[in-house]
Amino acid sequence: MLSITPTVKNLLILNILFFVVDSYIFNLTNVFALRSVFSPAFLPFQFVTYMFLHGSFGHLFSNMFGLFMFGPLLERGWGPKKFLFFYFFTGIGAGILFSGIDYFENSQVRQAVEIFTQNPTPDGLVDFMSKHAERIYEANLDFLNKFEDNPTNSGYIQQSVEFVNSYYQSLINTPLVGASGAIFGILMAFGLLFPNTELFLLFVPFPIKAKYFVAFYGLYELYAGFQNAQSDNVAHFAHIGGMLFAYILLRYWNTQKTNFY
Repeated sequence: MLSITPTVKNLLILNILFFVVDSYIFNLTNVFALRSVFSPAFLPFQFVTYMFLHGSFGHLFSNMFGLFMFGPLLERGWGPKKFLFFYFFTGIGAGILFSGIDYFENSQVRQAVEIFTQNPTPDGLVDFMSKHAERIYEANLDFLNKFEDNPTNSGYIQQSVEFVNSYYQSLINTPLVGASGAIFGILMAFGLLFPNTELFLLFVPFPIKAKYFVAFYGLYELYAGFQNAQSDNVAHFAHIGGMLFAYILLRYWNTQKTNFY
């Protein structure tokens, strides 16, 4: 079995250290997690620091396991500096793509909030929730019914305005954390450079070639990202961003005749 490489080891240590500090000593997420550009808490350096934070032990373990399994072979081929550049390039790229899509989606919500605030009606609230807050529609059905029965009630009007503004604030202040973008970049690189390597996965009862695994995984992330399931809090477009930026960088290196070994 191949031993762990220096850069992969250091990244593992840093991620684990950040997790321990964030979970048990001092809250790092408030400052270093990636926020929406609409959020007053957004800072440019978060495109780097968000990669070292994780929401749970399971989240940390899955990412570090991927780094441990696929990272050393890439580092041996590229060398520590090139591997580290690749890691940050894909991780930052994942954050940029996620933020771009987040900007587009939250711009629409922001505009809808402004429109509703100017004319807060029951029909307007139903329209807002059906388009932008479908995941919490049923949980607020009782209030919607009361508002529809009393559309001129000043208390309900004020409550509805506070609701849409509060929902928008919750969207722009939900942090993005995790090294998943960089790990998916590593996975993409592995699939492109070692396409016929057979992988044995716990949830698949037969070996599967790396190129097929990466292709299926990428398609799933794309589907899940556009599906945007109500109970899904996974940043699928960050995963796609990591894979996309990995592909772009590898193609660029290939045109520069940069050999793997």
